[in-house]
Amino acid sequence: MYKNFVKKVLRDLKSKKISVEKSFALLKDLPYKDLGFAKLDNHRTIRKGFPEVVYCEKKSPDQIKKIVGNLINKKTPLLLTRASAQCYAALKKFYPKLRYNKLARAIFLERAIKPSRLSRKGYVLIVTAGTSDIPVAEEARITLELAGVKPKVLYDVGVAGLHRLLDKTPLLTNASVIIAIAGMEGALASVISGLVSKPVIAVPTSVGYGASFKGLSALLTMLNCCSPGVSVVNIDNGFGAGYFAGLVHNRIK
Repeated sequence: MYKNFVKKVLRDLKSKKISVEKSFALLKDLPYKDLGFAKLDNHRTIRKGFPEVVYCEKKSPDQIKKIVGNLINKKTPLLLTRASAQCYAALKKFYPKLRYNKLARAIFLERAIKPSRLSRKGYVLIVTAGTSDIPVAEEARITLELAGVKPKVLYDVGVAGLHRLLDKTPLLTNASVIIAIAGMEGALASVISGLVSKPVIAVPTSVGYGASFKGLSALLTMLNCCSPGVSVVNIDNGFGAGYFAGLVHNRIK
């Protein structure tokens, strides 16, 4: 990780193993690398513990390739969200180690991050109301795994068949953090929060018929949750939920 790299450069400079000029050359791209159309935040790993993530929609194939070319040489995980299969096929020609999750629309490269001690902290649990919510859940799962957190999943247990959720109460209560993902009316987060003492991260999805307004109905339900302990991210934002869940989980003693 960058912290160890920077410390090594400074130690080598102090012991005169390398020159000031060499030190500058090694550190000059911190805190960011200017590509003209983009400024890559190379300092983010030091500040946040997780590198910059590439959002692919509205970016040209050439822009994505140049960004990946600069990020892939870092000794950190690489994550590209909202990436098409065509984008993956084009990048795979140049970077064969890249992997793709079609459901999550995520391109990624796993690099070593010290895993969380799940036995002491419990685990992050990802729950979906329906099968159609799984793509958002998969984005959250991949984000967590790249951050060194191995989550558990519980899919298709929405309020239309509440017994499916209540049957898994021990799985809910033993989690350290729960991500509740739901479209339609978005009631799942309220139900889960009413059952557990753990923080719940609610993710509204764009799943639903006309009056769901592409996730707005679920978003408003989750924002108006009467059960305390619920935080809400944006519509379909599995990455944001996974990132936040990892931050919370890794700070539990």
